[in-house]
Amino acid sequence: MTHEFKEIIASYHKASQKGIRAVIATVVDIDGSSYRRPGVGMLILENGQMTGAVSGGCVEKEVLRQSQSVFITGRAKMMTYNGRYRLGCEGILFILIEPFSISFDTISNVQQYLVSRKPFEIKSYFKKEYGSDFSMGSIVSFGETQEFRFSDNFEASNLKQDTALDCFDREMQPCFRLIIIGSEHDAKQLSIIANATGWEVEVVNTPKSPKTLSDFPGAQKVWNQSPENLVIDKIDKQTAIILMTHNFAKDLMYLQAIKDTQPIYIGLLGPSRRREKLLSAFIEYSPDVTDEFMDCIHGPAGLNLGAETPQEIAISIIAEILSVVRNQKPIPLQEKAGGIHGNTQKETVDTIVNNH
Repeated sequence: MTHEFKEIIASYHKASQKGIRAVIATVVDIDGSSYRRPGVGMLILENGQMTGAVSGGCVEKEVLRQSQSVFITGRAKMMTYNGRYRLGCEGILFILIEPFSISFDTISNVQQYLVSRKPFEIKSYFKKEYGSDFSMGSIVSFGETQEFRFSDNFEASNLKQDTALDCFDREMQPCFRLIIIGSEHDAKQLSIIANATGWEVEVVNTPKSPKTLSDFPGAQKVWNQSPENLVIDKIDKQTAIILMTHNFAKDLMYLQAIKDTQPIYIGLLGPSRRREKLLSAFIEYSPDVTDEFMDCIHGPAGLNLGAETPQEIAISIIAEILSVVRNQKPIPLQEKAGGIHGNTQKETVDTIVNNH
């Protein structure tokens, strides 16, 4: 969800430069099932343009209609949407709509913090009943010292004493990042689809045939670096790496170059026998490599979807990365016990819900 928050900030920045006002809608609770989980949000501009979504499409029209009173009063409001009669999801959404007005300095601080790849926290205070109230609103905290409110209209001074308010508290992890080592046609397709998934994409290419961002739609960075000179910082558990140079020697050298990092996933292209040969050579050159690093290597990369085209292979790789990140065993949803978003298995998500 952090990438959606990043898009909301970017959209608001452009709008505020033109003097266009905005409100933000956040799903803070659900009763039953819903298309998406609490924490999703959307920015609504005064001219009717929207960034993000809180459901599959139908709810957004009602949110746009309900947001008009927030533009008029400057006061946050709680709305409900009963999907049992409209969406077939058998759930009620509780959506907090509040003014969104932050300074250019705050925008700059947010963007810099997102680049730092550190977690942050958003707390939304609300009453689980329809109506408007200045006591409702959201606060973003960057560490222990820096925080800002979505709107100055939010009376946040007596929150600890106000027992009538519920709090939706979520920890936002850094945007998920995919590092593609390779620059062939399939790398381009993976870049496009990963970007459409909401991931930040970086491409590593050999300096002998340098590439630019124009060669990889959807990528944020292109590193023309040899294995000997490869330096990519902030590789964390929100980072996946895929080796796809289509050259055994290059894959081996780049694998050695990243052996001291700790991504959550490393994917290898090619059949099992190529993987075994590659890892045998890798261990021979790097006998002190940690078990944790070896455990995050997956090869052949991707799920068994019968993929054949570069686009289909990209989808199978992204699907496997998601299953690793969320700690899920891929199965058809019709075979899953309980709800779609149920905790039948331990899940790793980028939000923590705490309603009280």
